Amino acid sequence: MKEERIGVVSHYFGHLGVAAVVLEGELAVGETIHVRGHSTDLTQKVESIQLEHESISRARKGQDVGIKVKDHVREHDVVYKVTEDES
Repeated sequence: MKEERIGVVSHYFGHLGVAAVVLEGELAVGETIHVRGHSTDLTQKVESIQLEHESISRARKGQDVGIKVKDHVREHDVVYKVTEDES
């Protein structure tokens, strides 16, 4: 498995279970992410991405998106996209 840094958590909305992520790369629904931080270690498939309260299937670098997460994440946690190693 290969991990590519694609963003940083800017806020966590606990009542919604949503992480606000500032993207440094591209991300699409169906891809797998790994969120890592001081006390965070969460791997999950992306089931929902929102941009300004609208559902989107693909997000681009520079966008500030909401991603539904299965567990608590924290500000400054780093988000990685997990891909199959091509070797």
